Parts: sequence; C-alpha cells; structure tokens
Amino acid sequence: MPARSIGTATISFGLVSVPVHIYSSAESTAAVSFNMLHKACGTRLKQQYTCPKDNEIVGRDNMAKGYEFAKDQYVRFTPEELKALEEKATNTIDIAEFVPLTQVDRIYLEKVYFVGPDKGGDRAYRLLAEALKETGKAALGQYAARGQQHLVLLRPMGDVLVMEQLHYVDELKSASEVPIGTGDIKPAELALAKQLIEQAASDSFEPKKYHDQVRERVLQAIQQKVDGQEITGEPAQETGAKILDLMEALKASIAKGAAKESADAAEAAAAQTKAGKSRGRKAS
Repeated sequence: MPARSIGTATISFGLVSVPVHIYSSAESTAAVSFNMLHKACGTRLKQQYTCPKDNEIVGRDNMAKGYEFAKDQYVRFTPEELKALEEKATNTIDIAEFVPLTQVDRIYLEKVYFVGPDKGGDRAYRLLAEALKETGKAALGQYAARGQQHLVLLRPMGDVLVMEQLHYVDELKSASEVPIGTGDIKPAELALAKQLIEQAASDSFEPKKYHDQVRERVLQAIQQKVDGQEITGEPAQETGAKILDLMEALKASIAKGAAKESADAAEAAAAQTKAGKSRGRKAS
C-alpha cells in the first residue's frame, strides 16, 4: 500500500524551493490501551472535572486555561490570547545551515518523518538528497506546524530524505546530573567485558530479530477473553543464584554465551542435515 501523506511543506534553502509531502515513518502499535468500566454493570465511565473548592462538577463552558507561575497562583489566558501566541504555520522548512551529520548527537532526536517530492519538485528534491549524501552533511532548520515551531534536521536515507524533529537544547537535561558513583576498573575485568561484547557482537543492525513480546501476550490474552477463555498466569521462572562478584559474573556470562553458540551451531547443523536428506529423497 502506498504511503499516505500527512501534510505538505516547502523546503527552502538559498533561492531554491522544494515542494514536498511529509509522511509518518512509523505506526505506533506498541501501546494497548484499556478503558475504565463500571465494575457493577460494565458500562464505560466518563471523565469529569470537579472543583474541590466549590465541590461541584465543572462543565467545559465554565473552564479556563491558566499557567501556575507560583504555588497555587495562576495567570489566565482566553482562547483568543492563546491563539494569538501560536506560531503561524508557514508550511516552509527554512534551512538555516548545513552541519556534519556525525556531529548531531542522537539525544536530540524526538520524532522522525519521511519526506517525498510534491508535484514539480522531483529534480530539486533528488538534487538536495544527492548533495547531502555526497557531502556527509545534514540540513538544519525550523518548521512551523500546529501552532508550534520545531527544530528539524533533513538527512538522506538512500534516495529518500528523512526529516528528524529535534529537541531544543533547553528541553534536554544534562548528562552530568546523572550520578555514576566511583570505582576503579581492573584490567582483567575490562578484558573480560570486551570479550563478552565481541562474543555477542553482530556485523549489522537487524531490528527484525526483535518484537514486542509483552504486547503480543496482552493481545493474546484479550483474544482469549473475547473467546470466553480463562487467563492463567505463567509460572515464575527461576532466576538462579545471584552472582555478586563482578569477575565471576563476567566469566559466567561468557560461559553461557559459549554454550548458546554451541547449541545454535548444533541446531543449525541438524537442520542442514535434515534439509539434505529431504533433497536426497526428492531427487530419488
């Protein structure tokens, strides 16, 4: 099924304008949401706002938006005032500069979109993508949408441009705020840790190997409920003895990895032998 555009924009750099479509890069299916029901009759509950001071339910007509500037002190804004503060959507991705892609830390990444050419923008689009690819640069700029102004980065992914919505620097927390404690690293421990990494290392990133087992389990349980089946909990798995010594933990991890490699190799050899016998029977 072809991608479905969620919006249009114009990439602007220098005197060049590139009309583009914006597409979602992912479909969020991770969260399975549940509704709150009345336990007695199973009817879905409705959420209401109440005023704790007057002890009454407040309808939307009597609501106002306010910002808490001090403890329990608010400044109010009317809908008209809030509308006036919104960033006017220009539908233009204004490129301010081109930066080395390798210099953009992944911590800034917030959302990702695909960008494709709109009518009349094919050549300029392909030109920008190719120029970014060959220079190793990314286009940094700003884009106004839905009343907000976003910091965005355009980068090539093959022949397609990807628009990454970035956090502004004042939205990020400093890594220096994270307590990491103290402790000396022993050379032997470092050598074992590196050996463990190499043992589990892959030459490429293969996300297809991973899937959300929790979501699958929840969906399976929902279907069981729909089918009228009872849900029983799985027996708790034994975690084994807790290893407190770091060196012992590293050695045990490496031994476990080696055993898994041997088991995987034996399984692959058995499958290959089985396939060979099957081909031999077909040939005869």
